[in-house]
Amino acid sequence: MSTPVPEAKFDHLLRLTDRRGTVANARLGQPAPDRGYYTDDMARVLVVATREPGPDGELNALAGIALRFLADAQSFDGPCRNHMDSRGIWLDEPTVQDCWGRCLWALGTAAAHSNVGRVRQMAIIQFERAAQKRSPWLRAQAFAAVGAAEMLSFDPVHAPARTLLVDYVAGLAESSGDLRWPWPEPRLTYANAVLAEAMIAAGTALEDPAVRRRGLDLLAWLVEFETRDGHLSPTPAAGRGPQDARPGFDQQPAEVAALADACARAARVDDDPVWVDGVNAALAWVCGANDIGEPMWDPDTGAGYDGLCTDGVDVNQGAESTLAVLSILQQARRLSVMPG
Repeated sequence: MSTPVPEAKFDHLLRLTDRRGTVANARLGQPAPDRGYYTDDMARVLVVATREPGPDGELNALAGIALRFLADAQSFDGPCRNHMDSRGIWLDEPTVQDCWGRCLWALGTAAAHSNVGRVRQMAIIQFERAAQKRSPWLRAQAFAAVGAAEMLSFDPVHAPARTLLVDYVAGLAESSGDLRWPWPEPRLTYANAVLAEAMIAAGTALEDPAVRRRGLDLLAWLVEFETRDGHLSPTPAAGRGPQDARPGFDQQPAEVAALADACARAARVDDDPVWVDGVNAALAWVCGANDIGEPMWDPDTGAGYDGLCTDGVDVNQGAESTLAVLSILQQARRLSVMPG
């Protein structure tokens, strides 16, 4: 028996957003603009705004703000700045770190899913600019690969996206063959599931079954490793290795959202029920099936809480956590099931 997926409400995300972008921090439910804005967050804004089905004026406007922010973050040759202060002044120089990879992820998603022609056109232009570069950082390149796969789902002959994916696959390290710890790093850290998702996405887009299978196997291992007593216990920001006891704190919604995204992608190409179960577990974690049994969002506003801690919930409602919850709800709704 299934239960309807809760509605994704964008009230709090809209509250956090002004003419420049979505402020990163909140004190409880009130925007705290002192930390400014981040490209990482604005990429996530573009993803959830364009992934939401049906025309919606407020969400289309939100996508427009995100797209303009990402364009301003980009340098002419593709790298991205990440941090803008509350006055609209950039505080860093362009790089090809995670903000660059997430930018490509968002632009590919917007091209594939936006219902506004102008947004799609601008996303393609910005994607092609960023896709000139490659990153030495594993997660940045994985986010970029997911974006390239999204672009190819919209335009199967898009040459920059295909070349980026070919380069990504060529740069993958060989599997260690260690069945006890198959992960391509000595420790889990952050956004772990995107490493598996990128392999699944690239293998599917390039019709490379070995790469796709490797991604599916890594994701299945990660889901098992991060499940404890029947619920998710995601890796905290401090990381987790093969010898670490579980559970770990502090746990953050962004890690759960990354797992839900990867499982949802896997479910589109593989019929193993573990992927639907993974998205269900992510939604259940948000709703209170977690290590301390507390909900991680406000269903009245759609706000996500910032962290699951040993002594309770960090009930500040920042952009990253709110966007993570919205993303999880979107993925669960697409699969249309939730544990009863």
